Amino acid sequence: MENHIYQLVERIVHYIDEKLGEDIKVLDIKEVSSICDYFVIASGSSIRQVKSISDEIEDQLSKLDIFPRHKEGYHAGRWVLMDYGDIVIHIFHEEDRLFYNIERIWKDARNLNIDNIVNNNI
Repeated sequence: MENHIYQLVERIVHYIDEKLGEDIKVLDIKEVSSICDYFVIASGSSIRQVKSISDEIEDQLSKLDIFPRHKEGYHAGRWVLMDYGDIVIHIFHEEDRLFYNIERIWKDARNLNIDNIVNNNI
């Protein structure tokens, strides 16, 4: 099951990269929280881009019959949170990303290297 979840994380990173999402990070939070296994965090430079990234993720995952349990923040487009159970996705407007600094809050989580995903287009 863990491998399946990580493959889904890779897909999500790829979808974000395709929509030119910026500063993509994957935090493995299994060891520090029971909320979920992974946070996928990214930024967009405009509200339109934040929504576009969110739409792409939701559209592509729905083709796999995977739907968010919960989604919030879409209408404002400043911080969209998408809860997929084992994976929680945070898409921020770049200004809000700096303000909330979610990586600092979860500093004890393991930051996964995703260069191979972004650079190889899985």
